[in-house]
Amino acid sequence: MRLDRVAAQLIPEISRSRLKALLAEGQVRVNGRPEDDPNARLRPGDRIEVTLPAPVAGDLRPEAIALDILYEDASLIVIDKPAGMVVHPAAGNWSGTLVNALLAHCGESLAQVGGTGRPGIVHRIDKETSGLLVAAKTEQAHRSLGRQFAAHAITRVYTCIAWGAPKAQSLTITGNIARSAADRKRMTIVREGGKEATTHVELLECFALGRSARVSLLACRLETGRTHQIRVHLSHKGLPLVGDPVYGHAPRLPPARTKEEAAAQAALSAFPRQALHAGVLGFQHPVSHKPMRFESVLPADLAHLLKLLQKLDKSAGI
Repeated sequence: MRLDRVAAQLIPEISRSRLKALLAEGQVRVNGRPEDDPNARLRPGDRIEVTLPAPVAGDLRPEAIALDILYEDASLIVIDKPAGMVVHPAAGNWSGTLVNALLAHCGESLAQVGGTGRPGIVHRIDKETSGLLVAAKTEQAHRSLGRQFAAHAITRVYTCIAWGAPKAQSLTITGNIARSAADRKRMTIVREGGKEATTHVELLECFALGRSARVSLLACRLETGRTHQIRVHLSHKGLPLVGDPVYGHAPRLPPARTKEEAAAQAALSAFPRQALHAGVLGFQHPVSHKPMRFESVLPADLAHLLKLLQKLDKSAGI
C-alpha cells in the first residue's frame, strides 16, 4: 500500500494535508530513513515513524477562563467541561479552549507536561459534548494516565438521548472505526483497517412519541475510546443521538396527540447539540494508586429535555 494511505489509517487524527506537509518537512521516516514521497510503496514489516514538531510557544496562551473543578491535587485535575468548549487549540479554535484555561489555572509548568501542543491532556471529548475530563499536571501523572487509557483501564460512562429504542435492555456494539475517505471530518465503521472499538449500551428509559416514534435514555460505557465512538456506534445501530449534526438523523414524527408530546417534539427538534454527557469517570491515582471515581449530573439543557420526555407515556418499553 501507499505510504500516505497507511499513515492515514494508523494516525486518523492527522488530516491528509497535515500529513503531506509533514512528509515535505522530513518528519516521516520509513525504516529509519526520511521519506517525502506519499506514493512510496510499503511492504509488510516496514516501520513508519511520524514526528509531530513541538508547538510554537506563542500558539498556547494562558486565558483566565472559569473552570468547574471537581478535584485537584499536585498530580492531576478533574474538570466538568461545559458544552461548547474545545479541549485543545486547533484550526478554527486557537483560543478559549480548556488548555488555555488550564495554562492560566495551573501555571507555566503545565506547558511542559506531555511534550505536545496539548499540555496535560490525556483524553478529550467533543466540543459540544459536556462532562468529565482528567488532565495531568506532572509528567509522571501524564504517563500513568496514558498507560491506563491505552490498557482500557479507565471507567467512562456517558449518558445520552437517542432517537429510537434498542431491541434489548443491554447490548454491546463492536466495529472498527476509521476516518471516512469521503469526508475527513467524519468517522465511520470499516470492515478492514481502522481501530477496534467497543461500546456497552444500557437502556435506562424509553419514551413514546405517538404510536411509532421512540426516544431512549441510554448509558454508554466505553471499553475503548475512539474519536466519535459513541456517536458512530449508535448511529450504526439505528440509534442516532438527538441533536447530532454529523451522525444524527431525526425521524419524521407523527402529529402530537397531547400538549406534552408537542412540547417534547419541539424540544427534541430544536436541541442545539448532540445529547451526550460524560457522566462518570474512574481511574487509578498515578501516585497513591487509589481508585478515583467522579460523577457529573446532567447539565441544564439535557436535564430540561429529559424532564419533558418523562412527562410522556413510558409504557412503550423495548
